[in-house]
Amino acid sequence: MKRPIIVFDLDGTLIDTAPDLLDSLNHSLAAGALAAVDAVGFRRFVGQGARVMIERAYAAARRELPAEEHDRLFALFLDHYDAGIPGKSRPYPGVLEAIARFEDAGFALAVCTNKYQASSLALIEALGLTKHFTAIAGQDVFPFRKPDPRHLLKTIELAGGDPGRALMVGDSQTDIDTAKAAGIPVVAVDFGYTDRHVREFEPSAIISHFDELTLELARRLMDAAG
Repeated sequence: MKRPIIVFDLDGTLIDTAPDLLDSLNHSLAAGALAAVDAVGFRRFVGQGARVMIERAYAAARRELPAEEHDRLFALFLDHYDAGIPGKSRPYPGVLEAIARFEDAGFALAVCTNKYQASSLALIEALGLTKHFTAIAGQDVFPFRKPDPRHLLKTIELAGGDPGRALMVGDSQTDIDTAKAAGIPVVAVDFGYTDRHVREFEPSAIISHFDELTLELARRLMDAAG
């Protein structure tokens, strides 16, 4: 019998990676002779990926960004980021306790992220979390990625979880839209990387700390969806 499953997004949900992603952004911008961005102001764009952050920085500086330069800076970003893993990145408060809570209750756990697979595996391993997940699926594991619901559904399949007893946990419109399209309830954290509050995207529930991700909440949302 397949187990109930919790599927987590990675950056901005399980792990606060913003300090390292912003460091890598500024490293790449320096190669383009742009000033470093304000960490507080740019944090909300972290979840949109390195390419978008580079675009935003160039737009803010009113600088043209040719495609070849964009590609060059993106490659520099990735090289710098991967070389520094795990850097300052750490699990959010309550993550380890929530993982233990669901493991003890017999749930499978998985990660479904638009981060590249190699970077995802390296980060999760460096933080000692790999053993907790029966599947980790980055953006390049399948020929589709969030918000395509198949990314989530195939992650659940890879993990041996029950799609009829599944819950997504994420921090962005992408995560929420993915789960909705897959017919799976979704809990949004309100401390992640988004330029609009997650309530605007109408998730099944919103939490402000992982202590609020209880067995009771997960089961209630799964029962309602079923």
